[in-house]
Amino acid sequence: MSIRLEDVLNHPTMAAADPVIRAAARAAARTQLRWIHSSEIIDIAPLLAGGELLLTGGEALAQASEERQVNYVRQLAERGVAAVAIETGAALPSLPSSMVAAAEAAGLPLIELRGVVPFVGVMQAINSMLVSDSVSQLRRADEASHAMAVELAHGGGLDRILAVLAGIINAEVTLTSIDGATLASATPGQAEASAADASAVGPQEQARLIRIDVPIRGILAAQLLLRVPAGEDENLARTAGNRSVDILALALLQRMSPGLKEVAGAALLRAIDSGSQAWRLQQLASAAGIPPAATLVAIVIRSDMLQQLRAPVERLLTRGAQLSATYVDNAELLAVAVLPGDNPRESRHALLAGLRGLPALADTLVAVGPLAAGISEAPWSLSEARLTLELADALGRSPAGATGPHCPVIDSEAFAVERLAVGSLDTGQRRNFVRQQLGALLDHDAQRNSRLLDTLATWLDSGCNTAQAARELHVERQSMHQRLQRIFELCGGDPRRTGRLAALHLATRLARLS
Repeated sequence: MSIRLEDVLNHPTMAAADPVIRAAARAAARTQLRWIHSSEIIDIAPLLAGGELLLTGGEALAQASEERQVNYVRQLAERGVAAVAIETGAALPSLPSSMVAAAEAAGLPLIELRGVVPFVGVMQAINSMLVSDSVSQLRRADEASHAMAVELAHGGGLDRILAVLAGIINAEVTLTSIDGATLASATPGQAEASAADASAVGPQEQARLIRIDVPIRGILAAQLLLRVPAGEDENLARTAGNRSVDILALALLQRMSPGLKEVAGAALLRAIDSGSQAWRLQQLASAAGIPPAATLVAIVIRSDMLQQLRAPVERLLTRGAQLSATYVDNAELLAVAVLPGDNPRESRHALLAGLRGLPALADTLVAVGPLAAGISEAPWSLSEARLTLELADALGRSPAGATGPHCPVIDSEAFAVERLAVGSLDTGQRRNFVRQQLGALLDHDAQRNSRLLDTLATWLDSGCNTAQAARELHVERQSMHQRLQRIFELCGGDPRRTGRLAALHLATRLARLS
């Protein structure tokens, strides 16, 4: 019989601490324990497997910010920890209300220990009972794993393999891809009977969801979801689910599309997006077939119609890039593309042209990041592409050559000055520089409601080509000369003859950021 949280709270070793459940009391009544662990580390969640009662003295939490305290609770709940017991005292007089609220919202039993007890003694007493209880669970979990292996060896599909697991743990079982799509599912034969038994239980207590990652050769490929009805053995379900991971990985390798390279590519993009360490990026790049030292660019596409865009984007990358990987997350499609040829800049320009030739979709923005010298620089290229989208939105600018107003493709190199300024200068420094270079011109525009700054910016962006600037501004050439003459008077002369051309151009671009 599984050991429940309430049994542990009533055990003499724990009762001496005068425990009180402060959050998720209803969930505590049915919570089963797999193990008891003690730690003062705030970032402990990734090191836990789920089903634990975590004991902590609370000193580290007392020194943490409210945000970290709340994240501590949320991360433990996401990890599947059974409950958290925190000792209060001089360092932490009471449990913060924000932690209590977060635990209640997450359904994580949060317990206040109002007395001091030796955690080692509690763990020795309870874990010894849990070890005895786990022997039977391990035996049944091994039986499930063996039966699933037999089903796989006889050519059974994923649904039939999962049905074996569902029947042994008496729970609904679902296997999903990393983007949440259902790959296979199964329900136990006793589902109808158990549903009738669960009808008297509150909606949130009818089933406990257990999530188990299914990696293939170290790369997250799928997730196993176990919905364990009230009254069933959650520890058996968790143990059997973990024991089945290797069998499911083999089945996925044989049957799942996309293959390992595509799965590794998606994992690589997630790692790039999260800024993982260089060694991890190199490991995933190799698995995805991308040379770690190759020159590449990152691409960010924002749209509400990514499913329509993804296929043409991947076809374009197949034609225009030596190697590539893509990943869809929320309303963004992320990609990295290894550029072919001896001239990566020319290859990048060709890629930009190809993206601009894609079908135009409303509310779609595309940004191509700067060249990255190897996979370790890919997070930088991706962050610069995102920054470019933000700058383009703030400045209200679309790139030249876009395929219409609905699908602008923005080159991050066109915003190199703005990206550098945002990253290296604060708002005050940018404002002071603009004022020093263009103060008289700005005052003139403000007093006379003119737009000489826009005229100067367009002229400088055109390479000081007066005829081209006039066409872009839709003014007569003579009017353009008159505007420039007034601008030169306000700026201290023709900048082409004063050596101030670069400073004025920089100032006009920084002025747009304001």
